[in-house]
Amino acid sequence: MLQIGGLIVLCGLLAQTTGKLEELALLQDLALPLEPVLAMDQSPTVLFGNLMNALSTGLISEDLLGSLQNLPLNNILKNQGGLVGGLLGPLPSILNIIDVEITNPQLMELGFVPSPDGHLLYVTVPLGLNLNVKLPLVGSLLKAKMDINITAEVLAVTDELGNIHLVIGKCTKSPGILEITVLNGNLRLIQGIVDAIRDMLTKVLPELVQTQVCPMINSILSHLDVTLVHDVANQLIKGVDFVIKV
Repeated sequence: MLQIGGLIVLCGLLAQTTGKLEELALLQDLALPLEPVLAMDQSPTVLFGNLMNALSTGLISEDLLGSLQNLPLNNILKNQGGLVGGLLGPLPSILNIIDVEITNPQLMELGFVPSPDGHLLYVTVPLGLNLNVKLPLVGSLLKAKMDINITAEVLAVTDELGNIHLVIGKCTKSPGILEITVLNGNLRLIQGIVDAIRDMLTKVLPELVQTQVCPMINSILSHLDVTLVHDVANQLIKGVDFVIKV
């Protein structure tokens, strides 16, 4: 009876051990597919796409659109002064009395393209601004829409401690595409006013937008996920070689 009891206990222990080994093997099988999935995400296109998403999210969370809506455009225009011609004759300091309101600023999808040598990434930030121009006693005189592209060079640098960072090099603006719709008044009578407003907006607005966007991109790059920064920097250091399908 003792031998039979010992055999039963031994069989029970073997069954428990076998069960635990089967559970361990199952857990290992479930963990195996993780490695290839991580490796597949390292293509340059996907990697830089993740960078664009991070930059776009950062620009929104840093309230870029709010900053654009509150640009000191009126203060700058009022400092221009001057005379504007038209059928009614010269109008003194028309820019001193107009009120320009920026409404509904929009951030479109960011674009990117590598430099010819593959060591830089050109990031394009497309923006759209709607403007409402008012005159005292007249009210809304005209509406305008301007599309502006800000292009920043992103490159990898190494500091004195050997740490890799992403920073921007040159950060430039497009001239801006301006569309104007006159709401009140005869265009022939106010052509001088419209021309003066057009000239000032195309001259001043892109530069104002540039002063907001470029420092913000640099700040966002300095706070990105460490792994993303490392992977992007490695791609730029060795030189990116891929084709973007448009």
